[in-house]
Amino acid sequence: MVPLVRGSGGSHRWLAVLLLGLCWLLPPGRLAAPGGDFPGSAVDSLVVRKGDTAVLRCYLEDGASKGAWLNRSSIIFAGSDKWSVDPRVSIATANRREYSLQIQDVDVTDDGPYTCSVQTQHTPRTMQVHLTVQVAPKIFRISGDIVVNEGSNVTLVCLATGKPEPSISWRHISPSAQHRYLGMKAEC
Repeated sequence: MVPLVRGSGGSHRWLAVLLLGLCWLLPPGRLAAPGGDFPGSAVDSLVVRKGDTAVLRCYLEDGASKGAWLNRSSIIFAGSDKWSVDPRVSIATANRREYSLQIQDVDVTDDGPYTCSVQTQHTPRTMQVHLTVQVAPKIFRISGDIVVNEGSNVTLVCLATGKPEPSISWRHISPSAQHRYLGMKAEC
């Protein structure tokens, strides 16, 4: 059950139900742009770093259009009514036609598909935006100094996290200051 938070315009539950139904019945459509034209791709992608603000763009066709934002199967906004209890989300409007979703301080849990559904006087349109949240690489485990006899085997460990998953490379610095690379990519 999605909790309802009433906006300044009152509850438009009928609009949300209609738009939610449209999102499931229609294939992903195209973004309604200010001039009434629609871009070529049905799915847009947005990549942001963890902690930044993401703005998922959507435009109404005219002043009479109504919009809704959904994340997977949860309604975030229906018209001006906020259905999400998340204080980080809001509608960004630079003009009467803009109906963009703004998410502050994005986290990896925000990663995934978002749908903007626009009910126009002519035909309903939907657009999907896939939000990808990147996380800076961080080394969380690395081998300490090891002394071995020449010709012996040695195992070194370097573990790192991040998104996209970081690649790891090892670099051997010999006493004569010549660098030799020992396989993979990334710095440990």
